[in-house]
Amino acid sequence: MRLFLFNPDTPFTAEAVAERVRNGLFGVRQELSTLRQMRLIKNRAFTARVAKKKDRKHKLVRKKMPGFILNASFPYLQELRRLLLDTSLVKGDEIVRRLSSAGRLKLVIIAGLFIQDTESRLDILVVGDHLRRASIEQKIRTMESEIGKELQYASFETSEFNYRLGLYDKLIRDVLDYPHIIVLDKLGLPPLEIGRKPAL
Repeated sequence: MRLFLFNPDTPFTAEAVAERVRNGLFGVRQELSTLRQMRLIKNRAFTARVAKKKDRKHKLVRKKMPGFILNASFPYLQELRRLLLDTSLVKGDEIVRRLSSAGRLKLVIIAGLFIQDTESRLDILVVGDHLRRASIEQKIRTMESEIGKELQYASFETSEFNYRLGLYDKLIRDVLDYPHIIVLDKLGLPPLEIGRKPAL
């Protein structure tokens, strides 16, 4: 359900849903059937580029796929979306806990989806020392499967972040100058951020 509510314009095959939510295809098909009976989703065929093997080579070809998409006329969409945002989002301190094994964290900021700001470029900004990118990536992907939406994030070593901050890097400023929540700050950022909010 979250996958469709948070990606209202994207059609998904049953296989794609199973992969995104990390669940078995049989169970996913049953769930899709239930959601379709509720009229929360509807059938939608769409064209996708898929790899086709020919003469030992893989070639991308366009193929029509059977899929499902959110039914925009479902009467309780906004209420469902609000309910899921309130109950399914990982809280700030939990994000810090999950990421803590990926390096020495110095700064964690959440924005975007976590504060219901659709204009934000990032959902999570991570700064630290000796960061293990693969570990961060894996933890973000786990959160995505729980939430049902792809997360936009960036991670920087402390030295690189400070350098970018000094240069008024656009990505950094886009996070700091607009609504966000600082959930961990061991850098002692000066309170210059226009959109800064208190931690959760």
